[in-house]
Amino acid sequence: MPSSPGNGVVLATGGYDHTIRFWSAASGVCCRTVQHPDSQVNALALNSTKDLLAAAGYQHIRLYEVNSPNNQHDHSYEGVSKNVVGVGFQQDGRWLYSAGEDGSARIWDLRTTATSSQKMNQVNCPLSCATLHPNQSHLLFSDQNGNIYVWDLRTEKSHKICPDKGTNVVSLDVDPDGVYLACVTSRGNLFVYSISGLTLDLSEFKATPTNSSPVVAHPTYGLKVRFSPDSTLVVTSSADKTVKIWKTADLSLVSTFRDEKQRWVWDAMFSLDNEHLITASSDGMARLWSVKDCKVRREYAGHQKAVTAMAFADSTVN
Repeated sequence: MPSSPGNGVVLATGGYDHTIRFWSAASGVCCRTVQHPDSQVNALALNSTKDLLAAAGYQHIRLYEVNSPNNQHDHSYEGVSKNVVGVGFQQDGRWLYSAGEDGSARIWDLRTTATSSQKMNQVNCPLSCATLHPNQSHLLFSDQNGNIYVWDLRTEKSHKICPDKGTNVVSLDVDPDGVYLACVTSRGNLFVYSISGLTLDLSEFKATPTNSSPVVAHPTYGLKVRFSPDSTLVVTSSADKTVKIWKTADLSLVSTFRDEKQRWVWDAMFSLDNEHLITASSDGMARLWSVKDCKVRREYAGHQKAVTAMAFADSTVN
């Protein structure tokens, strides 16, 4: 099964060795390696048609064509003065969003040849991550002081909530239905909110912690949080070398994933059928896990240093 839009599965990984690797998700074979020589890879994202990959690094975003034989980037966006730590595509592929350690959340128009951003929301603290609400109109991003910002891209107005003041909100996600917001902090705490009222002026916006929120998901640094495609589960990963799955409804722990070789787990993502997880770790490996029995089904080995970023899109994983 090649890693290409033709069969519905794309898996790409990147990290500290300044390369991006595309994999056959089924076999574990690396199909293509592209160079990212300017910096480490901090974040990766695929567009909805699975033919473009965005890679966030130090002071830049690079675009790569998934099926191109070229081992260099195809386009570059500049202007962030520090690390770009979050990146993603608008659903129709018209623009990119990003979050930077220079305190800027930005919108980049893909329909122009400009290499600079068209919109920017600046705060006085390094940002940690960003995610786009399913309505495609609100960008949520977090900073290292414990704040989460909801930015209405139509009106430029923003709303702020603070789950854990003074604590880095390392990762956040909105579920596919747009009714839950989850975040994990540098203390390892997992927060889940019910969200509503995303009107034009944000005057009706509410973020209400669910009954069980927060929970201590990990005893040390949280690194990633993501919802399952059906919104019923939340996965978290951590510097404690584990990945955990939680029920969205009550934040009860469903399962814990461990491997003796695994170190910091920088990323984790469900397959569309909720039956598998893909993880990326500091030991230079990505792994495919069975959710049913918490066993590793496949390893993706080839990076020479930590794998800190991953992009995965599938129809099914066999």
